[in-house]
Amino acid sequence: MPVLSIQSHVSFGQVGNRAAGFVLERLGHPVWAVDTVHFSNHTGYGAWTGEVVAPAAVGALVDGVLARAQETGKLAACRAVLSGYLGSAALGEVVLGAVAKVRAAAPEALWCCDPVMGDLGRGLFVAPDIPAFFAERCVPAADILTPNLFELGLLAQREIATRTEAVAAARALLARGPRLVLVTSVLLPETPDGTIEMLAVTAEAAWAVATPGVALEPPRGGLGDATAALFLAALLDGLGPPDALARIAAAVHALVAATAAKPGRELALVEAQDRWVAPAARFVVAAV
Repeated sequence: MPVLSIQSHVSFGQVGNRAAGFVLERLGHPVWAVDTVHFSNHTGYGAWTGEVVAPAAVGALVDGVLARAQETGKLAACRAVLSGYLGSAALGEVVLGAVAKVRAAAPEALWCCDPVMGDLGRGLFVAPDIPAFFAERCVPAADILTPNLFELGLLAQREIATRTEAVAAARALLARGPRLVLVTSVLLPETPDGTIEMLAVTAEAAWAVATPGVALEPPRGGLGDATAALFLAALLDGLGPPDALARIAAAVHALVAATAAKPGRELALVEAQDRWVAPAARFVVAAV
């Protein structure tokens, strides 16, 4: 049951499709990868080579992939579209078009939209028009959103200082179309000391899970890409939101712990795959 993943590509390291694609396929979900950039490495290194793929070229790649899938009888089996960083609103329109084409052939296919825009401490790192594009064009069309806490505030256009406010912000987005919101990188007054939380929110219920905080110095790229892919895989495997949250919390913690023991700027995604596929630690998911 394939997943169409429209994200960046790097030759060195694991971010974008190199992270999300590996996660999905390691968990048994074939990936049709369409790359939006071809870079030597992620930009956290400060220097890189390569190029951004023009939106028209990305659209042509999508059309080619879907044409081959149709010819081989696989398009109707597509389970989901996964998207991440958007370099421009024009590229965002290509993603929206791809979602519409997949849904025309596979009406039950999910769109998991990771609205990559920024983070606490770093602020906004995308073009100024991208937050409005995500909020106005992507939120109403997506089935699943996976913002971090900073991005949740941008999308909902409100300050978030408590867990109650975070849940309310997620529900404000749900009222506009999505079924489920995963909020990552949650650090609020209710967050237990020494931990970091994730929230899963539906219109009817919300759940939180806390895992031990692990510092990654230097910062590593691709963790958000991997987390979105882990969450999508859990849902495609038939887990409900609280069980999906429990599974990915354990997996992400195992990945981060393994990465912290590794020098450099890359995730231990490949080296530690057995640890995050079958993590030893489990964490309590509580209704909030």
